[in-house]
Amino acid sequence: MIPAPLYRDPIYDGAADPMVIRKESDGKFYMFYTQRRANQYVEGVSHCYGSMIGVAESEDGWGWHYRGALDLDFEFGHNTFWAPEIIYNPADATYHMYVSYIQGVYTNWGGKATIEHYTSKDLFYWDHQGRLEFGSSRIIDPCLFRLPDGSWRMWYKDENQASFTCYADSPDLCEWTYRGIAAGDCAQEGPNVFAFAGKYWMICDVWDGLAVYFSDDLEHFTRQPENILRESGTRPDDSGRGAHADIFVYQNRAFIIYFTHPEPVTCPTRSSVQMAELKVIDGKLTCDRNADFLVDWSH
Repeated sequence: MIPAPLYRDPIYDGAADPMVIRKESDGKFYMFYTQRRANQYVEGVSHCYGSMIGVAESEDGWGWHYRGALDLDFEFGHNTFWAPEIIYNPADATYHMYVSYIQGVYTNWGGKATIEHYTSKDLFYWDHQGRLEFGSSRIIDPCLFRLPDGSWRMWYKDENQASFTCYADSPDLCEWTYRGIAAGDCAQEGPNVFAFAGKYWMICDVWDGLAVYFSDDLEHFTRQPENILRESGTRPDDSGRGAHADIFVYQNRAFIIYFTHPEPVTCPTRSSVQMAELKVIDGKLTCDRNADFLVDWSH
């Protein structure tokens, strides 16, 4: 059965905002995540700043080990990287990463937040391509999905627009055009869009579990009534709501990779990565985080 927790960061014990991608060249799986400095007793919330992007590796999806952290600095300082999103573009045989960036370290929730674009051929060494400009100084948490016509769409959180989920389009992953608000019914973060069971879905962290939206055209999203991962789980380290998740669809199954704060919230507080399986029942996306299931992505 899938281990719980799925993964803990062995350096700072603060793995958060995970995402998973399969490497084209060798078929291995890589988890990229915000490497919060949870075991550092520092002022305020500064353990959530100064974070690098951690990397864990797996050959089968259930056994993960730490490989290191990415070197993404492009200017002086101890800077902050959050919530990476990585996709492979077959058109240029290149990985593209979009990552939240804040210059420096803050003791409270502050600082100008931008989305930075990087490219890589191997997932380990990255070249900085520039900054996305959407007319806001507080944008974080990008996610990407390829549209049926081959172009790309990005969803992200704009804190200057009431923390709604906004979106933008690009023909080539470099030039982006702002399109508007995709989900504005409540404040949210960490959007993730995926296709599963004949529909397009978007999940967003609303700090009360994850809101679920569905769409037939990736343009108009309707929210289903029930949040997922709202109630505590029973597995080790799976207490509290599930937070900022990624969805990995593999062989017609959908797996949600999320993080939890398994202990009473203190500052700093450690976090663990968990995984559960998603199912569509009576047209609704559901998740039983306590259910046992098998994973073997090696074949």
